[in-house]
Amino acid sequence: MIDHIAYFAYGSNMAIERLRSRISSAQKICNATLVGHVLKFHKVSKDGSGKCDAAYTGNSPDKVIGVLYSIKKEELEELDKYEGCGYGYERKCVIISPTSGEQHKAETYVATRIDPNIRPFDWYKEHVLQGATSNDLPIDYIAMISTVTADIDPDTDRRTRELAVYR
Repeated sequence: MIDHIAYFAYGSNMAIERLRSRISSAQKICNATLVGHVLKFHKVSKDGSGKCDAAYTGNSPDKVIGVLYSIKKEELEELDKYEGCGYGYERKCVIISPTSGEQHKAETYVATRIDPNIRPFDWYKEHVLQGATSNDLPIDYIAMISTVTADIDPDTDRRTRELAVYR
């Protein structure tokens, strides 16, 4: 599929409902792993909360598990806008390892504005958990995400809007 690219989602976009509400062409290929990175919720968002980052460590035991999607190349610019590319995230080409074993190049987003003391809103953490559970990521990885402390979003309308994609 020459008009498609591989996109590695490891945060809220793992949930197909959320990703397709942003770009309609997304098709799951498989679950995959990004080696030498760890999942953190320290990316500073415009709403003041923390979002996911695949933070580089360079240590081979460290792994971020996510979902490899195929998306239309023409929708990549739209995804850049949703992800705030240039405003806290940068798009990066990474080498991921699908569960089948062979390595692939994929586009993903990594944080450029971080704050180690920031926490995600409850609805954002729910997006990440929805994606992890619906894609059958390893139980211990889902349990690790579950332990992340999240703040209740004072904007209850935003919470309702965000989670409406699952209804």
